[in-house]
Amino acid sequence: MAVRLKTRWHRSTRSERNREGSQRTKTLESLCSVAAINIWKLAKEAFTRMEKENFRFREDIQAIDVIAEFCIFMLHITDRMIYGTFSDEERGRLINGIAKEITTTIESNQIDLLGAGDYRAEFVDKLNERLANYAECGFDEDGPAYDFLRYLAKNVADIMSLSDDKWVLEQVMDIEAPELVQRIQPVVCDVFSLKNS
Repeated sequence: MAVRLKTRWHRSTRSERNREGSQRTKTLESLCSVAAINIWKLAKEAFTRMEKENFRFREDIQAIDVIAEFCIFMLHITDRMIYGTFSDEERGRLINGIAKEITTTIESNQIDLLGAGDYRAEFVDKLNERLANYAECGFDEDGPAYDFLRYLAKNVADIMSLSDDKWVLEQVMDIEAPELVQRIQPVVCDVFSLKNS
C-alpha cells in the first residue's frame, strides 16, 4: 500500500478559518515542511519495501542510514527540479530549509533508536558530501541519469555490506530509485507550483 502524500493545503468550506488559510500565500517554511515530510515518507516507504523483500538490516543504524540516503537522493532531485524556477537566493533558502527539516527528523530517529548523542554534525557532513557528488551526475527533463541512480545504489550497498545482501545494488537501481523518482517528481511540481512535464 502506497503512503499518502500531502501536496495541497486543505480547502474546506466548513469554517471561515479554513477558507482563509487555503487562500493565503504559503510561507517558505510551510513549503519546506511539506516537501520534507513527503521526502521522509517516501524514503521510509522504500526502506519498508526492501524489508518486505527480505533485505536484512542487522542494526538500527543501518535502517536509519538507508532512509537518510533515500532522503538525500530526493532532496537533490528537488534541487535540480526547482533550479531556474526560483532565484538562487530563494532556491538556496528552500533547499536549506528542507535539509534542516530532514536533519531534525533523522536526528530525532537516531536519538530514539540509538540513544543520546550528537548525530546532527555527522549527518550534515554526509549530506554536504552527497549533494556535492550528486551535483556531478547527469539530470535532464526525464530525471536523473544512470550515474545519479548508480551513486544512490552504491551508497545503500555500502551501508548494507555488513548484511551480505548481494542484490542490494540491483534492488536500488531497478526498483527503489525509479520508484522514488516517479513519486517525488509530482510532489515537487505540486508543492512548488511547477509545470508538470
